[in-house]
Amino acid sequence: MEYQQDVKNRLKRIEGQVRGVLRMMEEEKDCKDVITQLSAVRSAVDRAIGYIVARNLESCIIQSQDTGEDTEKVIQEAVQMIVKSR
Repeated sequence: MEYQQDVKNRLKRIEGQVRGVLRMMEEEKDCKDVITQLSAVRSAVDRAIGYIVARNLESCIIQSQDTGEDTEKVIQEAVQMIVKSR
């Protein structure tokens, strides 16, 4: 699967957030602030996963229609990816 630049940009932002959390820890910032930022990172990762799965599902459904593959199977695989990510 080819990944769009917007997905890569999302991950680069997450990478920056993680670096920020590490910096906060090195500066011995308050635990609540660190946890808040880690929660934001987790939320961003969850959104990135959802976006990637959705784009993959869209691509796979179009491809399955072109090749005659079972669309229901493709959808079930996407659902399993989402479940696995939780």
